[in-house]
Amino acid sequence: MYAFELVRPKSLADASAALARSGGKALAGGQSLISTMKLRLAAPGTLVDLSQLPELKGIRKEGGAITIGALTTHAQVAESEVVQNALPALAALAHGIGDRQVRNMGTIGGSIAHADPAACYPAAIVGLGATIQTTKRSIAADDFFKHMFETALDDGEIVVSVTFPIPKKAGYVKFPNPASRFALVGVFVAQTQTGVRAAVTGAASCVFRSKELEGALTKSFTPEAAKSATVSASGLNNDLHASAEYRAHLIPVIAARAVAAAG
Repeated sequence: MYAFELVRPKSLADASAALARSGGKALAGGQSLISTMKLRLAAPGTLVDLSQLPELKGIRKEGGAITIGALTTHAQVAESEVVQNALPALAALAHGIGDRQVRNMGTIGGSIAHADPAACYPAAIVGLGATIQTTKRSIAADDFFKHMFETALDDGEIVVSVTFPIPKKAGYVKFPNPASRFALVGVFVAQTQTGVRAAVTGAASCVFRSKELEGALTKSFTPEAAKSATVSASGLNNDLHASAEYRAHLIPVIAARAVAAAG
């Protein structure tokens, strides 16, 4: 890695100021950013360590929603009784991320800010219509993820928390890469208060909602309906792991399993 300065602010205001002053990067769990730096795909001159900021941590249920602090680890989400009882699909998703080290170090805020196209959390955020709270504003899930490793976050803007509406039903299943555990295709389906949502990760340059799946599941929220949907291969990833056509075939198959998991 290249040389860099490490800054450890004691407040969120100090963290925002440090990022604005240095033009550096925020460091959460480090599971994405440090790996990128080791490969010399990123070389920030300053890292602003957020780990000492308690206001970015914790899980709470308020009315019909669950709010999760940005520095809450995947393991904490997976093991939370609040999440397990109110939103078990999200707990199961978190439990399936990476390995134990990744789950105990990686954070929900770091994951979504990094916006890896094969990450699991983006599917839950878009699939549930979550809201991302930052140091500047609230961002709707459908407006947050823009492209591969690109989000709506401005320079120096920090994710503070994510609020998930509690759905009537929800399920997530992924077809994992056996080495990385990232999704070759992952599908999150949900019956929400405003209708059916179906989000796909791993299949394209960015998480996306599948109108084909949503249309089929609106008529009948069943595995059979999901499996009957036809998804186009146009615009899907075509790489050494899977062809675009294979991913298009997998999406309704994985969606059917997600609906079955939703119960």
